[in-house]
Amino acid sequence: MSVTVDDEPLAADSLGFATVGDVLAHLRARNRLVVHVLIDGREPDLGRLESLREQQLGGHAVFIETIEPQRIASDVFDQVESLLTDADELRTQAVDHLQAGEHADALKKLGTCFTTWNHTQESIEKIARLLKIDLDRIVLDQGTLQVFLATFTTQLNDIRTALESRDYSHLGDILAYEAHDAGDKWRQAIGAMRATLR
Repeated sequence: MSVTVDDEPLAADSLGFATVGDVLAHLRARNRLVVHVLIDGREPDLGRLESLREQQLGGHAVFIETIEPQRIASDVFDQVESLLTDADELRTQAVDHLQAGEHADALKKLGTCFTTWNHTQESIEKIARLLKIDLDRIVLDQGTLQVFLATFTTQLNDIRTALESRDYSHLGDILAYEAHDAGDKWRQAIGAMRATLR
């Protein structure tokens, strides 16, 4: 039996580990997130997780790669902040196009903004679940992060309603006045989440 975690041998025998599940539980208790597993040089069928956990270590070479959940969170936040910078510019351009009556051009810009904002919200919610962060305990300038997410969801629904009814004047108002600081609010939310990683 040979168990290697992050290129370091793990003394599975002396730790009393008999199955892959024992090793995975050990890593989880040490706040490590498993990103890759090889058993005898082959990737196991991840659709059968229970059988993977029950896999006996004896007679097998097990290789596992892990990462700290905080590192994943930090990388995701870096990517999202970069996208938000682009979305800020596109939102401004969408407003300009709407005011000029160039609805098709505005909708192209808005589509990217919408995608970025949705991606940002999903990323924050997933990272919160991964790190077991209570969004009601993250305090922003105007309430908790949970309240901000609910408010922003309502704002996105208002944008959808304006789009569906082709009310471009109302859409322009939402983008110019209600969503004008969306990027800043998302960056504040990400900053508050980052503070929990320390």
